[in-house]
Amino acid sequence: MLKDKKILVTGPGGRIAFPLARALARDNDVWGIARFSDPTQRDEVETAGITTRVMDLANPDFSELPSDFTHLVHIAVAYEPHDYDRAIRINAEGTGLLLAHCRHVDAALVMSTVSVYKPHPDPWHLFREDDPLGDIMAHSSPTYSVSKIAEEAIARYCARQFDIPVTIARMNSAYGPRGGLPVMQMQAVAEGRPVETRWDPCPYSPIHDEDIEAQLEPLLAAASTPATIVNWCGDEAVTVQQWSAYAAELLGVTATISVNPVEGASLGAAADPTKRRSLTGPSKVHWKDGFRRTLAALYPDRVAAEKTA
Repeated sequence: MLKDKKILVTGPGGRIAFPLARALARDNDVWGIARFSDPTQRDEVETAGITTRVMDLANPDFSELPSDFTHLVHIAVAYEPHDYDRAIRINAEGTGLLLAHCRHVDAALVMSTVSVYKPHPDPWHLFREDDPLGDIMAHSSPTYSVSKIAEEAIARYCARQFDIPVTIARMNSAYGPRGGLPVMQMQAVAEGRPVETRWDPCPYSPIHDEDIEAQLEPLLAAASTPATIVNWCGDEAVTVQQWSAYAAELLGVTATISVNPVEGASLGAAADPTKRRSLTGPSKVHWKDGFRRTLAALYPDRVAAEKTA
C-alpha cells in the first residue's frame, strides 16, 4: 500500500471505498468527500482516521478542500434511476470539476464499470478493454451506462488537458462483508429467497476487497497521459448459479434461482483480466475462499471462516 501520501477518496463511506480508505489511512493522510446524508456514516469514516468534508458533486464547493493531494481515488457514483441529466451532471461533470481541482496529483484513479460495454450475446464473452462501448441495459439503473461512459470521456479529456496521469478502472463485481452483488445474492440463499438473475449461466468476474486493496497501488502506478484503461476484476469467471450453489452448500440449504431475461442486455458480465494482471500480478483471493470468509463474517453461527477437513 501507499505510505506517507496525502490521498483524497470520494464516497469514503461506500461499500467499496470504505475498506479501501480505512486501509490507506493506516499509513497516509487520507481525506474523504461525500454528501454524508447519514451522519452515522460520517462518524464511521472519521473514526477510521479519515478527514471528511461534505460535498455534493452535482454542485461542488471546493473552498474548504485542499488541492495539494498526491493521489486521487475517485469511487463515488450516483445511481439515478431515471434522471439522465442529473446522472451525467454528477458522474461526468462532477468528475471533471474534481479532476480540475486535483490537477496537481501524482496520479488519479477514476473508477468506472464493466457496464460501459456494448451488450454481447455470448454469456461467456470476456469483455476486453478495446471492446465496443454501449448501453448495457441495466434495468436497476437505466442511466448508469450512459453516465459512466460520459465520465470516462471527461476523465480522458482532463488527463490530456491538465496533464494528469489517470487510470480508468472498470470495476466488475466487488464483494466483501459490507456487501456487493454476490453478497446480496448469497444473503437471499441464506434467507430462503430466490436468487434473481438474467440468464443461465450468468458469469461475472468477482473481486474481493483484499485484492482491491492490494491492487490499488500498482493501478495508480500505471496511471498515464493519455489515460490508462483497465478492467478491475477478479481472475476467475464465476456464475451466479455457481456461487449460489456454493453458498447453499456452506449454509446447509438449497438455492433457488429465478431467471428473468432482460431484453437487449448482455447475458453475462465477465471481464478479461489479462491487462490488469500485467499491471498488478494475479489476484490472491480465490472466489471460494473469499465467499466462505464473507459468509462467515455475516453468519458466524452457520459458516466456519476456514475450510474444515
